[in-house]
Amino acid sequence: MLGIKPVISPVDLEARRALALAPGATVRVWQKIIEGGKTRLQPFDGLVIACRHGREPGATLTVRRVASGVGTEKTFPLYSPLIDKVEILKQAKVRRAKLYYVRTKSRRDIRRKVKQSE
Repeated sequence: MLGIKPVISPVDLEARRALALAPGATVRVWQKIIEGGKTRLQPFDGLVIACRHGREPGATLTVRRVASGVGTEKTFPLYSPLIDKVEILKQAKVRRAKLYYVRTKSRRDIRRKVKQSE
């Protein structure tokens, strides 16, 4: 068994660690959904309002989106095998580590507050 690493998780850990996730990023998280023995991929697009525990095994990211006027938040474990991939669509310049204030703001205020840095 010399030179062979045991497979602990089907997740590419190095690729997940290399993600430049930060609050203010707009991301698309592809989640595996299992229904009746079949697996499909479902995207969840939104704004990253919190990243917790850095690059530890228990790291999570909280993503918020507004659909039909209803705000929805999901917290994804970064190294979960149910997360297929995380795409970073754009990165905004923010001045806070946690963007919880976004929950109470209107959409126009958020756009004004978050400066786009491209």
